[in-house]
Amino acid sequence: MEPQTVVNIGAGAVLMIAGWLFRELWAAVKALQADIRKIEIDLPTTYIRRDEFSDNMKEIKDMLAKIFDKLENKADK
Repeated sequence: MEPQTVVNIGAGAVLMIAGWLFRELWAAVKALQADIRKIEIDLPTTYIRRDEFSDNMKEIKDMLAKIFDKLENKADK
C-alpha cells in the first residue's frame, strides 16, 4: 500500500468523524435555540407580575404590623 493511500484513508476517516461531530453539535445548538424560544414565550406568563407582588407584600406587611401591635400590647401588661 502506498503512503499516499494511507494518508488519504486516514484523512478521510478523520474528516468523517469531524463531520459527524459537527452535525451532532449543530443539532444540539438548534434544539437549545428552540428551548430558549419556548422559554421566552412562557416566561411572562409563568412569573408573578410586579403589581400583584406589591399588593401581596402590602397585605403581608399589614398582617405583620397587627402582630407586632399585639405583641407590644402584651409586653406592656
